[in-house]
Amino acid sequence: MPTIEADVRGFVTDNFLFGRKNVSLAGDDSLLEQGLIDSTGVLELVSFIENKFEIKVEDDDLVPDNLDSINRLIAFIETKLDEAK
Repeated sequence: MPTIEADVRGFVTDNFLFGRKNVSLAGDDSLLEQGLIDSTGVLELVSFIENKFEIKVEDDDLVPDNLDSINRLIAFIETKLDEAK
């Protein structure tokens, strides 16, 4: 069973790194500062999160503290999943 990290990292790799496995992306690397995502990329990321994890991302959730790195995404998703219980 894939983990949240594996799912998120796989999505980022496939959609923003275009499958390039040789690119090193640490868990705390900023997706925005690295130029991996832009505003359209954020929308793609939100759509993926909502569909994959069956959670609702509210407008107030659209902040870098939630979406700007692999680790922040994992923490955000875990929090939303806990809230849904």
